[in-house]
Amino acid sequence: MIPEIRQQYNHSFTEEKYRLFLQDLDSSFNMPISFRVAESPVFIPSGLKKHIFAACDDIINFLLSNNLKELTKNAIPPHLLVPAEDAHTTFLGIDFAICRNESGELVPQLIELQGFPSLFAYQDFLTQKYRQHFAVPENFSHLFSGLTADTYRRRLKKILLGNHQPENVVLLEIEPYKQNTAIDFIVTEHYTGIKPVCITEIIREGKKLYYLRNGVKTPVYRIYNRIIFDEFTQRTDLQCQFHLTEEVEVEWAGHPNWFMRISKFIMPFMNSPYIPQCRLLTDFEQYPADLDNYVLKPLFSFSGSGVIFHPTQADIDAIPVQERNNFMLQKKVQYEPVVQTTDGGLVKTEVRMMYFWEPELDRPEKVISLARFSRADLIGVKYNKNKTWVGGSVALFETD
Repeated sequence: MIPEIRQQYNHSFTEEKYRLFLQDLDSSFNMPISFRVAESPVFIPSGLKKHIFAACDDIINFLLSNNLKELTKNAIPPHLLVPAEDAHTTFLGIDFAICRNESGELVPQLIELQGFPSLFAYQDFLTQKYRQHFAVPENFSHLFSGLTADTYRRRLKKILLGNHQPENVVLLEIEPYKQNTAIDFIVTEHYTGIKPVCITEIIREGKKLYYLRNGVKTPVYRIYNRIIFDEFTQRTDLQCQFHLTEEVEVEWAGHPNWFMRISKFIMPFMNSPYIPQCRLLTDFEQYPADLDNYVLKPLFSFSGSGVIFHPTQADIDAIPVQERNNFMLQKKVQYEPVVQTTDGGLVKTEVRMMYFWEPELDRPEKVISLARFSRADLIGVKYNKNKTWVGGSVALFETD
């Protein structure tokens, strides 16, 4: 996107540097990364940065100007409603495809959004490794809002711990060390002292929760929730003393209800030049004749599961009528291949803007981002197997 920066980076890139980079990532915490890490960051020029920030402001203004809880009252199935919901989400992620508009400008187009934490610790760690191993210009930053690497880590620790000691806060997941994002959990523990704990390891006594920390029964006062209900409800094999929907004496760093409230569920209600047309299946009297120009998406899923990129009428007919309010058709966006590779090709990219929303703040604050590269129709790593210059990366924004 910035030819001279890309040329400098690619010219200095070697496969040996990349091999040592990956080796460093895997060995730093003795945790091999289970997903593909791309060969390069993406460098975001000032013009595109302004569009991305404007798009985020449009979305956040919508979240603030509407009675979001009333609007999303049907987003949470009654049997998945978790008690003690807070006033607003603690975390926000907004995913954009990088496209080109009719004027030839690079612009973001909203793909999805989530009131749920993603790789907040890992992305900072990964950026430091790119800088150690490759030629990354100093006038590009992965952090926003005046944060430095040190102040960012302190903010992350404050957000996750609240007013508690690390031993009384847990990162809650399903078999955390088997998750693709296990490296983030390990880095989070390194930054904050919070241990990853499987929900099956939580001990419930009345309304109080405990876990064994180094063999000692330890109270849990706060949960950094990384469990996605979609996965949890599929794991009928889990033997749990504690279920998320039970009323217990615990604080949430990322209340589970916000995963469903701030999701694809609200996209049909938003209007912005940065948001492609999308409607719930139940809002159509007649489905579009040009279905190939749309993507069929379940409202509640993760890692792209259930998405049909080339839907047909048969795909819609296969969805039970009573479940069609949980699916939407979204107008396809045309990703612009913008990242020049060393083999002469161009790859597509997607950028996720990531926010903290502390209780005392009037609006969420952008803090960090991530990027993903793709040569396929869909961005996810599983759609780009056996390809190079694809996978997870960082977005480095040109500083003013």
